Amino acid sequence: MEIRTMDHTAVIAADVERSRRFYVEVLGMDEIARPQNFNFPGAWVRKGSAEIHIIGEEQAGRARQVQPGYDPQELARGYAAHTAFEVADVDAAMAELRAKDAQIVGEIRNRGDGAMQMYVLDPDGYVIELFSYTGPLTY
Repeated sequence: MEIRTMDHTAVIAADVERSRRFYVEVLGMDEIARPQNFNFPGAWVRKGSAEIHIIGEEQAGRARQVQPGYDPQELARGYAAHTAFEVADVDAAMAELRAKDAQIVGEIRNRGDGAMQMYVLDPDGYVIELFSYTGPLTY
């Protein structure tokens, strides 16, 4: 098997519109059309080649079952299932997220490989890492 690229990730959302607003208004992604044969609630968002498919829960409480949450100490150090996005400037991203009252759960810290990182939660508790490179990769 030859994996060529990662296409998208999907999240189960308790409130599709609330999640759509977060990804579009807070993270700056663009909403794109979903296939017309999708007969369940949802929204698709994209920035560059990164795509997230928001799927509305059909059974109340399903989003919380899928993403039950993490201990604050785990969140602060990124010890959680998460999606990561590279940004141009993690310091600027942090300032923008604070201005938009996003739920920041991990302050900016050195990732140890030439990048600085931080963590924020989406409305259903999905963990998102934002990072930017500050020097050469050091693996």
